[in-house]
Amino acid sequence: MSGQAPPNVGRITYRENLTPDLAIIRVQPADGSAVPNFKAGQFVALGLKVDGDDKITYRAYSLSSPPEEKRHFEFYIKWATEPVMGKFTSALFKMGGSGELYWRRPAGAFTIEDKKADGSSETRRLVLVASGTGVAPFISYTLHLKSAGLKREIMLLHGAKYAQELGYRDALKRLAASDPSFKYLPTVSRPDHPLSQGWRGSTGRVEALLGSQLEKAVGEKVTPENSFFHICGYQGTIDSVVAVLDQLGFVTNRSKRKDGSFDIKIETYG
Repeated sequence: MSGQAPPNVGRITYRENLTPDLAIIRVQPADGSAVPNFKAGQFVALGLKVDGDDKITYRAYSLSSPPEEKRHFEFYIKWATEPVMGKFTSALFKMGGSGELYWRRPAGAFTIEDKKADGSSETRRLVLVASGTGVAPFISYTLHLKSAGLKREIMLLHGAKYAQELGYRDALKRLAASDPSFKYLPTVSRPDHPLSQGWRGSTGRVEALLGSQLEKAVGEKVTPENSFFHICGYQGTIDSVVAVLDQLGFVTNRSKRKDGSFDIKIETYG
């Protein structure tokens, strides 16, 4: 005997297809237990036996559900088809809206910064910038902060190729309409595509929102003194957003100031 604990088994209990290759999926522990404690922004590695192999292959996905949701994990997952077909996501999407899979306990450091380098409370507005499925941890952030009753101002900027890929759009619009401390700025880079039919909102990549549109929404100039950024998305998105913010004096967690302070936290996704 190896002494290794058996893998955690889960069941897919819900699936909503936004497009043929993009879905919201919920996974519940198969034994009916509550999901373990975690922090908003963490990920869970899901496991499958791919191509008939007895070995379990794991892939990490950010949780879009908040820590307060104990019934299931929720994920926002894109079927990897480019540059090559992804074996794992292909197997996952072929499972449909049910089936068993495996999971590992939540982990990861892309969590909300609530303390400054000097130990004081972090109260700057949160500006959350996401491309594609990189919005997933920010859904967890937002639902957690609202559930906890924290009054920190939140700006969520989400860019997608097509309007139908703006996951959670309806829920985020409802929240923005009911809560003045939360604002939602979506944008679409391919507005003429059939999957964007009827789109009347902003167009272009998400970094294009960082100028006058963001400052109009918050009602003041965005500076390191009043705003803290989290960026989650493709490397190109991260590079473009950081290039804009660098000119404004913002510093990333990858190149902190001598006192340990920073204004941008980064997570590459996809």
